[in-house]
Amino acid sequence: MLNVRSRETAYSSFMGVGFSDISVLLSLDREERISKFSSFLPINTLPDPSPADCAATIRGGRRAALRQLSALDPIAYRDSRNYVDGAVSGLSPWIRHGVLSLAEVRDTALAYSPSTQAAEKFITELGWRFYWRKVQASLRHKIRHNIEPPRMKSRQQNAPTSIPNDVLNAETGMDCIDTFVKRLHHTGWLHNHERMWLASWLIHSRGVRWQDGADWFLSHLLDGDLASNHLSWQWIAGTFSSKPYIFNRENLERFTHGQFCSNCHLFGKCDVEGSYDQLTRRLFVGEYSTHPPKHIPPAPRWQTDYNNISSKPLVWITLDSLSATSPAAARSSESLKLFVFDPVWFTTEKPSLKRLTFIFDSLAEIEGIHIMFADTASAILEFAAFHGCKDVLLTSTSCPDTRSITDRLIPHIPVHVIAEEPFCDDSGVTDIRRFSRFWKKVSSSALRTTSQQ
Repeated sequence: MLNVRSRETAYSSFMGVGFSDISVLLSLDREERISKFSSFLPINTLPDPSPADCAATIRGGRRAALRQLSALDPIAYRDSRNYVDGAVSGLSPWIRHGVLSLAEVRDTALAYSPSTQAAEKFITELGWRFYWRKVQASLRHKIRHNIEPPRMKSRQQNAPTSIPNDVLNAETGMDCIDTFVKRLHHTGWLHNHERMWLASWLIHSRGVRWQDGADWFLSHLLDGDLASNHLSWQWIAGTFSSKPYIFNRENLERFTHGQFCSNCHLFGKCDVEGSYDQLTRRLFVGEYSTHPPKHIPPAPRWQTDYNNISSKPLVWITLDSLSATSPAAARSSESLKLFVFDPVWFTTEKPSLKRLTFIFDSLAEIEGIHIMFADTASAILEFAAFHGCKDVLLTSTSCPDTRSITDRLIPHIPVHVIAEEPFCDDSGVTDIRRFSRFWKKVSSSALRTTSQQ
């Protein structure tokens, strides 16, 4: 059973420690820092992982990222990526937080491949993350709601208003689902197929709103970001795709090498038995909707003139740039650097201890960084004023919260947005309603190295 704590109690405890500048936590060793976090962070109705469990999870930071990057095998990825034991890269937590850039990873994939074609499948998957960011930059917080009407009408009635307890407790009786839930809670990472299966079953078999499932994933996944996470759930739900995604037992057995089904007591009678036609008739009413996809224009490019940067800027480190090698930090390496844990972020995303451990691992490698717990805009303005910083630098991001905070800052202090290395040339794209059309326009440039852009 879950060790459940109320958000209100946990959050009050966190606020009660009296921290505003929490940079002192960087002076603790990793295990002490995790233990300190676990005593007061607002963890909401989630399994409370032990500090030892969190210490054993994927480690954040640039050093760990480069070790993982050096193990990349694009050819093995191409040939085995769909299997849960396949040679996936495992790079997504560092890419999500800007510790590795898409361009850097793409360049490595090309360097490690005998030909561009051999790396193409892996680079295409990087393209999905770039595409999700483009959609988020255009629609901002609208991606938390249906982008399009559902492609099919569900037969589910009286849908639950949250993730059911038997799911959270990994007590559904389906060995595969219960294993995926435990893995999500304990490690903060799932293979892409496991994510798709779990999301599809929750939405289409259990009637859970995709928004509730997406928020649950976001709390736990080390690579969770609003763009890739919520838009992927919409793709599965059929609110941002040509049809809802479903799977059957044959599909699951194939890509898990049959490790779950033969010993499951629901074998032959579980929710995913049958052909795809049978499942479609069982789960949905009527035919596929043929309404055209919604037109989505790209957002204007978000960067500024770099020529007017002062000699004493403040570098604002965000969740999308947790590295001294991120563009803003690298451009002004000697400048003061600030990261802010915003209370609104805690209450919105309810990050697990595993996520926070990964974030702090990454922050600990940025020399001289200051870490605050406060309203982000207020903290930046007060910190800049106290230290005599004349302007603010940050790395470009699609995050709508970061962009809104930037809008709050601009009337009070100059803000310079530093662009990332180019992943592709998307200057000719005028509609991002579907990935396939988008990728057709940009793939030739994405398959070239940064130096060739």
